[in-house]
Amino acid sequence: MMDRARELDAADAIAHFRDRFDLPDGVIYLDGNSLGPLPKATRERLHRVVDGEWGEGLIRSWNDADWIGMPQRVGAKIAPLIGAQAHEVIACDSVSVNLAKLIGAALSLNPGRNVVLSEPGNFPTDLYMIQGDARVEQRLANREAMIDALDESVALLLLTHVHYKTGEMFDMTALTKAAHDVGAIVLWDLSHSGGAVPVNLNGAGADLAVGCGYKYLNGGPGAPAYAFVAERHHDNFSQPLTGWMGHAQPFAFSDEYEPAQGVKRLLAGTPPVLAMAALESGVELIAEIGVDALVAKSRALSGFFLDCLVSSVRGEAVEPRTDAQGSSFDKLRTNGWDLNLVSPRDPVARGSQLSFQHENAYALSQALIARGVIGDFRDPDILRLGFAPAYLRFVDIAESARHLAEVLDNGEWQEPRFQERAAVT
Repeated sequence: MMDRARELDAADAIAHFRDRFDLPDGVIYLDGNSLGPLPKATRERLHRVVDGEWGEGLIRSWNDADWIGMPQRVGAKIAPLIGAQAHEVIACDSVSVNLAKLIGAALSLNPGRNVVLSEPGNFPTDLYMIQGDARVEQRLANREAMIDALDESVALLLLTHVHYKTGEMFDMTALTKAAHDVGAIVLWDLSHSGGAVPVNLNGAGADLAVGCGYKYLNGGPGAPAYAFVAERHHDNFSQPLTGWMGHAQPFAFSDEYEPAQGVKRLLAGTPPVLAMAALESGVELIAEIGVDALVAKSRALSGFFLDCLVSSVRGEAVEPRTDAQGSSFDKLRTNGWDLNLVSPRDPVARGSQLSFQHENAYALSQALIARGVIGDFRDPDILRLGFAPAYLRFVDIAESARHLAEVLDNGEWQEPRFQERAAVT
């Protein structure tokens, strides 16, 4: 498979972008779906902001370097990646805070209703923010029953587009239409979508969305998030965190709140300039590569990984593929590995990740990390591997599959050092 991997790398039209990232030697990074690596341009950009704009410009840089316009400027650069117009997206706060604001916005757009519908097993912060709003009645439905759970009592359907554990992807267009048919607003969490899978918010008719800046957009740990409000709602929505930056004239210092026009009213506090500068650098790089190229390579990488795993089964051989067909993954169970693929077999139906169920998934992940293959673990039994196409090579994929096969074959994950859980898993 390594020969095939080298052939695929040689034909990869975006392979050269790997050189634009600061990647440590001896590491294969399959956790870009949790924290993207450092773009080289980000280090240079932060030096300019710290030394020049802050160090020399001081407070003048709010105007001279347009710090004050960063939320709108960065949001406008994110917009094409998610199928939105520039003035519909703003970069600010965290996903959790933006969820609180947009849940409130949905209630303001749907007076008389208070049910927020989601699914059990959604990312915890999505459910916690629903539960934290005293006005809201939470309703949960399994995804196969989601459309049947929609009725005229539902104010908001809040779903994560790509499931953080399994990578399974919702049909955004179908569910948005089903919600609209009963008069509900729809809020999509794009934290595992933006910059990795095709997203067309306006094409799907979406109302609201949030997304993460530190995963596939490579904005750095704790990077600001982003929020989307469809243009048709700009004159009618309100949000509960009425901070001064969301005021129509923040520097008039009025005692009474007057909301800014459009998506700008989602702002609350002062933009974190250093974090915004890092996010802007990451977004520019992903936008330069382009979503179509990223998606095509992502699907090829994950499919190739499965084929490499299957080829590792003793006595088995497969013809490597990089198309959208399923892999003969069930053969792995005949090797005694007891590794269960919980992500959809079809790359078109999943995000840029593969998730495997194993009783000792945490120990497996730690054994891989010790070998220099960094993935992650999701409680209670999920080994999750992310395939960020901007910098991963097919040779990395072949090597990662080899390491996983060896760890499973020789049982090294059973070593005591791999059993102890750290604070962050």
